[in-house]
This record gives sequence, C-alpha cells and structure tokens, in this order.
Amino acid sequence: MPASRKPASRAAVLALPNRPAVALPLPSGRTLLVAFAAVAAIVGAYFAARETSMFAVQRIEVTGARPAVIQRVDAALAPLDGSSLLALNTAEIDRRLSPLRDVSLVSYDRAFPHTAKIVVSAERPVAVLRRGTQAWIVTERGRVLQPITDPRESDLPRIWDANAAVPGPGEVLTTDEALRAARLLGGVLSADRALFERVREARSVGRDLTLVLGTGTEIRLGPADDLALQLAVAERVLQAAGPGAQYVDVSVPERAVVR
Repeated sequence: MPASRKPASRAAVLALPNRPAVALPLPSGRTLLVAFAAVAAIVGAYFAARETSMFAVQRIEVTGARPAVIQRVDAALAPLDGSSLLALNTAEIDRRLSPLRDVSLVSYDRAFPHTAKIVVSAERPVAVLRRGTQAWIVTERGRVLQPITDPRESDLPRIWDANAAVPGPGEVLTTDEALRAARLLGGVLSADRALFERVREARSVGRDLTLVLGTGTEIRLGPADDLALQLAVAERVLQAAGPGAQYVDVSVPERAVVR
C-alpha cells in the first residue's frame, strides 16, 4: 500500500485593508508670523515695564523682626525706592542687607503695582566671646557680629574659650564649646529674660552646660535637654536656698541638688 501523505500546512495570511494616511494641517506662514509677533510684543512689554515707572517701588513692607531691627532694615533698603518692582530680586536685597550681619532675608514677594513685601529674621546678640585678650560679640546662633576692643563696654555674658576658632564677621562659630554656650544663652534669653540678665558667664565642657550668675552661683544643666523646665526648677530652688547657694544642679530636674 502506498504510504499516506500528510497534507502540507499552509500559513494563513491576513490582509489588512490599507488605511489612508492622515495629513495633519500645518500652520500657515501667516499664523506663525502672528504668533511670533504676539510673543515678541509680550516680551517687549515686559522689558519696557522694567525700565519705566509703571511698576516702580513706592512702598517696602518689612516684617519678621522687632521694630528697632525693622527700622535698620528700612534704612538699608531705602535706596530701592523708585526702582522697578520687576527688576528687583533677592540678590539685590541680600546685597543691601549684607552690612546688617545679624539680619538675614527669609522671603521676598511682589505686590503689584508698587509694593515689595520682605520678611527678615534677626539674631540677638547674647555673649561676648573671649579668647585671651581678644573679644567678639556673638549671637544666639553663634554668629560673629564684630570684634570689640574693650569688653567692659558690654554687659553681655562671657564665653571663655582659649582654643576657639573665630571666623570673620557674619560667619558662624565652628568650635563646639563656644557654639553650644552661645546657643544655650539664646535659649535662656527666650525662656527667661530676667534670668538671662543675671547671667555672668556660660560654660560648655563636653556635653555639660553651666550658667554662672553674677553672685557666683552656678546653675548646672548637664546637656540641657529640657531647658525651660530646668531653668524654672533652678529659680524655685534658688529662691528657697537664698543668696548663699554655691550651685544648683538641675541636670535631672526631678532630683535637683543644691549646695
């Protein structure tokens, strides 16, 4: 018997109907010309407004600091009156504020047509940093304001650090002990101004912080993890102990020790 043959396999081909290509309409030369002219007109109007008095600065609103600081900022920014609000930028404001080393720009916004709104932050001087015979005024954040020739002219508390690396005015201290002492004094000033005015010296040894009052009494704070509570406890203890207290240790405020 002849061998049976398998039917040959055939590949099925599916023919898709040809679809006509869709031609997207291109803008005409006239349309492009009108669009470019409109853009050029807008750009030209912007630059023209920068050079005219249409948006001249007539009012500068400064917020974020105490009235005395705002007066100094107003004086520093007074030359900007009449300048273009469109041209005024943060770099120019920073340049005007740079002589005020304790003031920094937080934000700047325009309130058209004639008002510039500026928010600043001012650091408070809290200490005289002493290194040998040299002295500098420093702020609550450890920023160096300026050197002083006669420390006796200032009633601010002292920070003594013979090894302090003191940067130039406007820069922040990098020595840990001096920086921590300055920030401690800033915290004291914020928590209890009356106590701050009685502080003669701030010390930082390792993680332990100490305040020395004008009477010679020490307030030992340890790392000062809960400064406001520790200061409140120290005040209560000192009131009960009287003026002869040598020190009060409130590093653990729940177990204060006085001598």
